[in-house]
Amino acid sequence: MSAVLTPAATAAPADRTPLRRRRIRPGKVLLSALGLVLAAVWVFPVYWMMLSAVTPDAILGGSTPHFLPVNFTMTNLSSVVTDSGFLNALGMSLAVTCLTIVLVLAFAFLAALAISRWRFRGRTGFILAVLFIQMLPAEGLFIAQYKMMSSLGLLNQVIGISVLYVAMLVPFTVWMLRGFVAGVPIELEEAAMVDGLSRPKAFLRITFPLLAPGLIASGVYAFLQAWNEFTTALVILPAESAQTLPIWLRSFLSASANRGINWAEVMAASTLIAVPVIIFFLFVQGRMTSGLVSGAVKG
Repeated sequence: MSAVLTPAATAAPADRTPLRRRRIRPGKVLLSALGLVLAAVWVFPVYWMMLSAVTPDAILGGSTPHFLPVNFTMTNLSSVVTDSGFLNALGMSLAVTCLTIVLVLAFAFLAALAISRWRFRGRTGFILAVLFIQMLPAEGLFIAQYKMMSSLGLLNQVIGISVLYVAMLVPFTVWMLRGFVAGVPIELEEAAMVDGLSRPKAFLRITFPLLAPGLIASGVYAFLQAWNEFTTALVILPAESAQTLPIWLRSFLSASANRGINWAEVMAASTLIAVPVIIFFLFVQGRMTSGLVSGAVKG
């Protein structure tokens, strides 16, 4: 009579083998702890700025620091928003930043396509010129830039400061986008053209979507530089009515110093300037990260 095998008898020996516990590596734990400490050090100034923005100045100026909200107030933020120059500076910064991003991406993208896809006379000289321009210190150009903008009547104008920002940002942006363009095989376009698409349509439908992460990463770089730039704006925008937010913050601090610096309002102003950057980064951080990694690998 044949024996009947039960499920327990047919179970594999591996089922009865106890699971091995994961070994905890002290080095990995130490690196993780160090990373958390560095992240906390990096985040703390931002947290302190935002906390100070909603803290009364009397408490903020006391001898005992408070690391949690005490007497939460929106008075500091409302005082900054109702300041006569804040809204003008905000509009100026938005106009300059948006125009700069559009022009930088347009010029840098076309230049990156040219040096990555085609061999033409003067290509080497163009690449060397881009490298050389990046080496020039911005401070050494202030006098020439001021005289040029003054002669053209572009002082205190959105287009004037935007042109200088574009000239400052295009060289580095060209090098950023060059890696993305070089990483997309031209054979993809050629295959689409074999299927009946024209070259422009093949580029727009096949190549351009693959370059979107690179454009977003470059746009974030241009946004941060144009939004936070101080020294060139200080030279080219001397009029009080044409100030960008960093220049307005400086004048706001100077006016506050005459009556005793209200650090709570200064921190509130700094927070309002930083909020658009944080919001913009939160929207695009996923694509920006993938774009930077993709450019590093493919370039």
